[in-house]
Amino acid sequence: MNKPAVAATRLIRYENGEQTYKEDLLAVEEPLEIRLGFGSKENREQQKIAVTMRTPGNDFELALGFLFTEGIIKNKEAISSIQYCTELQTKENNFNVVRVELNDYIDFDLSKLQRNFYTTSSCGVCGKASIDAVYQQCDNTTKPQFTLATSLLLSLPDALKNLQQVFAYTGGLHACALFNKTGELLISREDVGRHNALDKLIGACLGSNQNVFTESILLLSGRASFELIQKAAMAGIPVVASVGAPSSLALDLAKENDITLLGFLREQRFNVYCGEQRIIP
Repeated sequence: MNKPAVAATRLIRYENGEQTYKEDLLAVEEPLEIRLGFGSKENREQQKIAVTMRTPGNDFELALGFLFTEGIIKNKEAISSIQYCTELQTKENNFNVVRVELNDYIDFDLSKLQRNFYTTSSCGVCGKASIDAVYQQCDNTTKPQFTLATSLLLSLPDALKNLQQVFAYTGGLHACALFNKTGELLISREDVGRHNALDKLIGACLGSNQNVFTESILLLSGRASFELIQKAAMAGIPVVASVGAPSSLALDLAKENDITLLGFLREQRFNVYCGEQRIIP
């Protein structure tokens, strides 16, 4: 079942002293609960590990990307299945709960989960037990040192804007896209939560065995917050550009992980905050 990403509403618009009634579309926001099944065939266990407010669609990609970027799994081979929990008594939750089954040979230590994974659509790291738990096991070794022309980078925002179908209807979604070194679009995703959009994108790549992260450019439709740089670092993405500004903590993490970080990439300009060796003036 595919839940709609938009919902119709009726509103009153005031403009230039005039009152009119309009039909409009809103981005749908609903909770998604992620459950994890693990253990031996004889002794399977289940743990509820996350609730995130998301736009319905690509839910299995979201779950896969979330587990990967949080360091719970190393690759999709750790997972035997992902499915909706359709046996729930509350029917409206049937497609708002997914269960991810780990293969029985995966050694999963539940005590290592130092986070109560409640995430809102605006924040992807709420509920961390400590600031130390935020820093995942990122591969912060030196990444490929390819170079990018400024003209190529300046062309990316328009390409992303053309992909934002639901945003065009609602004005209420975040988007992200992955491009290769020549500026070719590889994949894009939208969601009411910026971190969900990135998890969906990463999960889609993992699920289709597209190991394109290490020589790609990630473009974000909003600001570059810490949790987005963290997820990019977990995937090994070497270049992250955002239409908005980065935070100071995001910049620190980008430096630690050899990520070229660009901000305010719009209107034929951008700032380079670190990793300038990959940019050709």
